[in-house]
Parts: sequence; C-alpha cells; structure tokens
Amino acid sequence: MRTLTGATLAAPAPSRDGAQAGPQGIAFDLDRGYRLTLFPLGPALARVLIERPGGLRAPRTWSLAPELSGETDPVLADPALADPIDGRDRRDLTGFPGTPAAVEESADSVTVTTPGWRVVVQRSPLALRWYEPAAEGDGWRLVLADRPTQPYLFDDRSPRFAHHLVSHAGERYHGFGDKSGGTDKRGRRLAMGTTDALGYDAETSDPLYKHIPFCLSVRPERGGAAVGVFYDNLSRGLFDLGQTIDAYHGDFIRFEASDGDLDCYVLFGPSVPQVVANFTALTGRTSFRPRWAISYSGSTMQYTDAPDAGVRLLGFLDALKEHGLPCGSFQMSSGYTMIGDKRYVFHWNRDKFPEPEAVTAKFAEAGVHLVANIKPALLNDHPKFAEVQGFGGFVRDSDAPDSPQITQFWGGDGAYLDFTNPATTRWWMGNVTRELLERGIGSTWNDNNEFEIWDDAAVCDVNGHGGTMATLRPVQTHLMIRASYLAQVAHAPDKRPYLISRSGGPGLQRYVQTWSGDNRTSWKTLRWNLRMGHGFSLSGLFDYGHDVGGFAGPRPEPELLMRWIEQAVWWPRFTIHSWNDDGSVTEPWTYPELLPQVKAALDWRERLVPLLYTLLWRAHRDHDPVMRPLFYDFPDQPEAYGEEDSTMVGDRLLVAPVLDPGRTELEVWLPAVPGGWYDLRDGRRYDGGGRVTVAAPLGVSPAFVRAGTLLPLGPAPSPSSSGAEGPLTVRCFPGPEGYAPLTLFDDDGESVCRDESICLLTISGTDAAALSVSRSGGRAPRWTSLSIETADGTPVGSLPL
Repeated sequence: MRTLTGATLAAPAPSRDGAQAGPQGIAFDLDRGYRLTLFPLGPALARVLIERPGGLRAPRTWSLAPELSGETDPVLADPALADPIDGRDRRDLTGFPGTPAAVEESADSVTVTTPGWRVVVQRSPLALRWYEPAAEGDGWRLVLADRPTQPYLFDDRSPRFAHHLVSHAGERYHGFGDKSGGTDKRGRRLAMGTTDALGYDAETSDPLYKHIPFCLSVRPERGGAAVGVFYDNLSRGLFDLGQTIDAYHGDFIRFEASDGDLDCYVLFGPSVPQVVANFTALTGRTSFRPRWAISYSGSTMQYTDAPDAGVRLLGFLDALKEHGLPCGSFQMSSGYTMIGDKRYVFHWNRDKFPEPEAVTAKFAEAGVHLVANIKPALLNDHPKFAEVQGFGGFVRDSDAPDSPQITQFWGGDGAYLDFTNPATTRWWMGNVTRELLERGIGSTWNDNNEFEIWDDAAVCDVNGHGGTMATLRPVQTHLMIRASYLAQVAHAPDKRPYLISRSGGPGLQRYVQTWSGDNRTSWKTLRWNLRMGHGFSLSGLFDYGHDVGGFAGPRPEPELLMRWIEQAVWWPRFTIHSWNDDGSVTEPWTYPELLPQVKAALDWRERLVPLLYTLLWRAHRDHDPVMRPLFYDFPDQPEAYGEEDSTMVGDRLLVAPVLDPGRTELEVWLPAVPGGWYDLRDGRRYDGGGRVTVAAPLGVSPAFVRAGTLLPLGPAPSPSSSGAEGPLTVRCFPGPEGYAPLTLFDDDGESVCRDESICLLTISGTDAAALSVSRSGGRAPRWTSLSIETADGTPVGSLPL
C-alpha cells in the first residue's frame, strides 16, 4: 500500500470575499492520478471523497437519507419514497443544505473555513486537520486529525485502502452498531462485516449481525466534546481502535476496507447528542411503529417446530388468558415453512397448519398481532427455486454468471435472492402479500439476512447497473427489508408498518426494529447485552432489545429469567424468545413460583406504555435515543463514563438492573442534579453526586426519577382491558423549581400520523395541586381524565382531559 502526496487545488480557489455557498465540492488533484473532493455539506457536516484513477469502485450508496435541509416532514416521511432500489448516485447532493466556505492557499496547505468548522489540508504528505469553534467563542479548537505519517494508504494492486487518525490519550470510541463488549471500544479491533452468530459471547464475539462503520469520538476531559466519523463503505473491513502499536506512527486508529471507496463524513457536535442526532439525520429517521408493538411479545422456536404447531400457538393464547397476562404480539419462527427438518420460505406446512387463516383469526380475536419469520435464501430443493432462477432472481456465480451462486445456508446448500434486481423485489412482495398478509399476518420478521456469500465477485443486478457482493452485502439486507416494507404498506396503506430485522447496515432504522440476535443464556450475557445496547443507541439504532432469557444454551434458571424480565420492561423491544438446548420453551409461566412477579412486571410494562410511546415518537421526530449511557445526559460528570451497568430511559429516568446472582441490594451511582433523585418504588429522595445502596428484591429493577419530573403512567391492565381504558396518571417528583413540562404523544396507535390524527398533551405546573393541561392536534386523548399522584403513589387529585 502506498501513501498519497501532492495535494493541489484542481481549480482556482474561491476568494475570501466571494465565498462559495452550498455543498459544492472543492477538488484537489493528488499524485498517481487520485483526486480528493471536500464537500461542505452543512454547518455541522463535511465529507471527504477520494477517487482512484479509474473512478469510483461503488458509484451508488444506500446508506443516506439526508434530512438536513428542514424540508422533510417528520410525521409524513416515508423512507421508501426516497429510497430507490438502485440506491443514490454517490455524487448526488440532494438534501444537503451546504454552508458558505472560504478557501485560502499557502505553500504547505489549503485551509477551508465555514461558519461551523474548518479543515486544513496539508499538501505533502496529504493529511487533514479538523477544527470547530472554541467553546470560549474565540478561535478554533482541533477535534480530529489525520496521523502525520502515511495517513492514507491505497493498494495499487487491489481495491484495499486504509485511513489513519491520531488517537489522543483518554479519547473514547463509541458507536459501531451491535458490537460486543463495553461501551468504549478503545483498544479493540472490530471487524466490519456480518455473520449469523448463534450463541455469541456478548463480551468478546466479533463480528455479529450489523455493519455500521460509524465511530463516535468522545473526550471526557473536554466535558464530553464529541465528533463523529462515518465511512460510507459496506465492504468487509475493520476498525483498529488502538490495538496496533507502531513505533513509526505514534498513537492512531485505523479504518481499513477491502474494497469500495474512501467516502468519509465528519459530523461535528460539539456534544454527543448533537453528533448522534446528526448521524441519524444523515442515515435516516427512525421508523415509528404501532403502539401494540410496545407490549410484551411472545416467541419461541419450539412452537412452530413442533408437529402440532398450530395447536401449540393457540395454547399460548389460552395460557395468556389463564394467567391474565397482557401481550401485544407473537413472533412466529420459521417452523411453519418446514418440509422435513428444513425450512422453505413462503411454504406452509399443512400438516402443522391445516388452516393457517383459522389460527391467525384466533390471534386477531385475542388482540395479539402475528409477526412471521422470513428468510432471504432458497435451498436448492425449494419448490420455488426454478421459478426464481427463471427470472434471474438469485445472486449469480462469478465463474458462471448465468447460474445462481450456491452457498451454505441453514439446512444445506442454497442461493440468496438478489434484491438489487427489481424482479426479485416484485416476487418477494407478491409472496409476502399472498402467503402472509392475506392470511392475516400483518408484520414481517426479516431473519438470517446476513448474506454470508464469501465470493466477493458474485454478481448482482443493481437495477441493470451491475455490481458484485464485495460492496453489497448490507445493501442486499437493506433491500430485503425495503421489499417487505413496501408489501406491508401496499396491503395496509393507512397503517404504520411493523417490521423486525436482525441484520443491516447504516439506515436500517428507517424501516425496522432490531435486536442483538441469538444471544446465549447466561448471567454474563445479561450484563454485556446491556452494555451492547449503549452501542445501539449511539449508532442511530434507537428501537432495539435483546432476547429475554437468552436464545441459545441452557434453559434460564428462575432467578436469571426474572432478572432478565425486570430489565427488559424498560427496553423499547420486549420479547421473550428461546431455542433452548433441552428443547424446553422459555415462557412467562416457565416457573409457576415466579408467576406473581412476572405478571407484575408485564403489568408494569403496560403502565409504561404512554412513556415509551412518547419516547419512541421523540426518537422518530428528534433523533433522540430512548435508552442511553449516563454520559449522554451527564457529560460533565467524570463518573458517568464508567457507569456501564446503569442506563437512562429518556432524560428523566435512571434504571440500574441487578446483573449478578444472589444480590438483594445494589449500589448505584446517581448523577448530581438539582433536587436529587427519587426511588420510583417508594418515593424516597436521594441526593445526587454519589453512591447509594438500595434494596433490590427479586422482581424489581431499581429505578430513580430525576427531581422535577412528571412521570406518565397508563392504567393498570385488567382481564377485560388492554390498558387503554381508564385514567392517565401523572406521578409528581418535585424539584427546586417545580416540574419540567411533560409533553405526551397519543393517537389511535396504528394509523399513519397526520396532524388531524394525533394528540399532544402538555402538562405543566410548579405544584402537584395546581397542574395545568394543554392540548394540540386534531384528536382527543384516549384517556378521559388525569389522576395526580405524589412521589410515593398517593393520589392527590384529578383533572378532566
């Protein structure tokens, strides 16, 4: 690999007095025929694109959905409308507002200055140094720098390249999607790629299911100052975050890719929330799912794998009724498609399901929505294999381009569908509609979609443009979930679709909810999945969860299962899912002795629905994570960076789950805030800025409410009610200046959001006895009255709504 030198402006520089406006690129000719273009895309966003002499390796991108111009309506936005099957031309700057840029040259460098950032381009060797305005408002502060020695390396004999940045002492590295281990990835080497990681180690396994080449750099010594670097490159590669020590280059981090282009976005903060929001605005607004998907969701491999699968599923409904448990959905595993011991997508096993519509009707009658598992590969003896091969719907073999690329899949050899081919998308949408939607299953679970095709040269259609799998693996996943999304929207155009996907690349949040995949049952997983969740939240993946109880391995012991459920009631996604080694099923009633605590936890989840629904709406509207590490909200408190076993739920609640067996007490660090914190269970107040020891009996995750909070709670569910009936409760936790206003989002729970179909309730006041309520939007709230409680749950009054 060889470094790049000799950076020269490719055209006359704009004058300082006539600074260019808009996102037009500023081009530099480099040695050996390479070219760098710098794009001032916005006041907090810059882009660097380096082209090889032969041009772009991957001229199209699927990662971007820029919402930076302020023109996109966050309520009406439909990602599919602006997401063509062949992606977006990498040179297309639509949606970027641009920012004025002035260029100054000297013998050694070129300086580009905008109102929000500055970059100095060193000519030889090529190296960039990035600055943002100093906090004091005078001058500029360095926030990111290429290492001074050989920062850009390109291999003239292969598509491989590497980019190196200076690593500072104490700098923390976050993001990267669903990576295992702690929140800070400093010292790790992380693979960029996807794999079906059944039973992974949540502390060490790599890679997992997602490919998110986004690095969030945080400097605690600067009060949490942050900057983000996103590489729009989906070929296999790696981040080396200080694991490599090299005497010639000082401390550095490296991004390396096996193919594609060096197309790098720099996202300025200066805070973590600003960088995370900017990254999510760049890659796509979080989908806003229906309200029923917040409730507990059942799932297990064992039901649909069983010979009497239909009977087992209906038995689940009977058990819910028997135990009086609330449930919003059930995720059907792929056993309904089996022939023998193998799985064949869109094929119904009529021995297990003689009448699928009869089963789906029973679930609809019970108010439990079905979500069906679908997979993007056909085994080579699939009944529909020849049909798909006939229209060229598979990824094709590099040595025989007219033949499917045969690879290993679950159950044997098979071929992956080529979703870059419009004919494949039409075929997929037709099957989703006929085999699922028209049979009463309204949602899809897009699974096993890591596209583990190891031949980089395998051929893809890309809507006639042509391409290879080298740069398209996460793109295939993206287009699979896009096809499922389009089918669901076409079938029910007035309803918000609900989809799940295990895998994906940047922007998967535009369509789906996701989760951490096939975790292993252990106390270790309970702890490290929580920490992995911080990575989700800092990577734009706000709507996520983990398989409660563990998916693979032994059946969870009672204490472990209960601690998992306690924690999961706070996650955006709450699903108990299992494929236990002993063939057992993990269910809410697995251990009868736990049923009272389990029922209390599920009932509590229902009471949290108004809060969680509003937080998901904020995630959609404002790019604000539902759950996040403590330093997200308290960046100026050094202790917050080491507290990885607690999490914020929104900006007002701190949850500290029990993560070890045998614990009945827990020591919790509470940040310093005016008025301190209240224990959610009994209303006891604690000062912040230190550690407190609290009781943690089985069945309860300690949770603390920030002083000055109005906490919304829905009605307690009853056998005759899903929790939608009855009063809305606001529990009041007073602060030194009264209460922060509470704005709640409400609607019918599933319709496409429009101004006339939503309700925004704002509750405010300085005294619990004198709260006021204002309302906007075209819909009345589903609650008729507001019940007001003190911090310990004592009723003190009510208001009509």
